Amino acid sequence: MKGAIFFSTRYGSTAQYADWVAQETGLPTHDIRSTRALPMDYDFLILMSPIIYYKLDFRRWLRRHRVEIMSKPAVLVTVSGAPPGGKLDAWLDDCVAPEMRAHMEHIALGGRQDPAALGWYDRMMLLIAARRNRDKQAAREEREGFDHMDKASIAPLVDRIRALQAQDLRVSRERAGGRPMPARKPALAH
Repeated sequence: MKGAIFFSTRYGSTAQYADWVAQETGLPTHDIRSTRALPMDYDFLILMSPIIYYKLDFRRWLRRHRVEIMSKPAVLVTVSGAPPGGKLDAWLDDCVAPEMRAHMEHIALGGRQDPAALGWYDRMMLLIAARRNRDKQAAREEREGFDHMDKASIAPLVDRIRALQAQDLRVSRERAGGRPMPARKPALAH
């Protein structure tokens, strides 16, 4: 099947993961803020977003493309300082409709936050959040930053993408009556 990565990024962590996944799988990447590509043009979707202020950065984009996303396999990839679990699930439940959450498989990846790279507004918001945070480790990371980026953590996502890509081969063989489909000849460049 033909798939693509659609992503948003604020400070580069999600874009880095999108690049790593593209290198491993050959999928094209599309930054939702600068692309003309549409989800309807693909058979499956990898949707990658950072969590900013406890919300998906591209939640409005998800709502706008809801029908297209719901019509095909989709994997939601979040990038944040929060590990998989109840806190992250609650944040997603707050900004993604229940039927979309049920439709999309979710994979959580660790992000990076460098306070020196943040704008003043984001730094101030994190300081305020740190003062309110009861989790001492999370509060310290909100104040001082963190780096949970790990290229090896994309392995489950890469495996899932390869399984989706392989689905097409099984469907093509079934349509051909169990015979392997003939290989396509590459187009000649002029």
